Amino acid sequence: MNRKKIDKERDMKKTSINEEAAAQTETAQTNDNVAVDAELADDNMSAAEPAEPSLEEQIAVWRDKYMRLQAEFDNFRKRTIKEKMELVERGSEGAWKAVLPILDDMERAVVASAKSEDIVALREGETLVMKKFESVLNAAGITAIDCVGKPFNEDEQEAVARFAAGEDKRGLVIDCVQRGYKMGDHVLRYAKVVVGE
Repeated sequence: MNRKKIDKERDMKKTSINEEAAAQTETAQTNDNVAVDAELADDNMSAAEPAEPSLEEQIAVWRDKYMRLQAEFDNFRKRTIKEKMELVERGSEGAWKAVLPILDDMERAVVASAKSEDIVALREGETLVMKKFESVLNAAGITAIDCVGKPFNEDEQEAVARFAAGEDKRGLVIDCVQRGYKMGDHVLRYAKVVVGE
């Protein structure tokens, strides 16, 4: 039994010696790691400080970005205004192109009326020009406001006179002095009418 006891004590001593050596090695490695980490941290701090921009540099960068963005927005605004102006200028171009042939017809009618004595032919020419003009208006969605014999409607008509027309025509439109026109539901020009009372 003594032998076993001796072996056991020797093994325990070896274990404790190994443990102490491992602890010392670990402590030394930890101290070395801490020292290396501290050196690396110092190197990183010294390397990171120049790489990180100062507050003034950051302000300058943001000011530059702001100025560029403001200039870009101003250019966009000016370009949009210019495009809108062009649309307004050219928006009615199609309508005027449609009216020009009617002007040509009217010029021909004036020339023909100077040369001709035939009143019936001149009236027929005037009627054709008027129908052509009305067809151009209809193609653009513009229609005349029909109002004679109908109740007075202040949303589409303007009363320029009142006329005593009897009890049965009270509130009705007796005559249209100037025709009104609508484009869709929007009134372009109010009809000027005489209303019965």
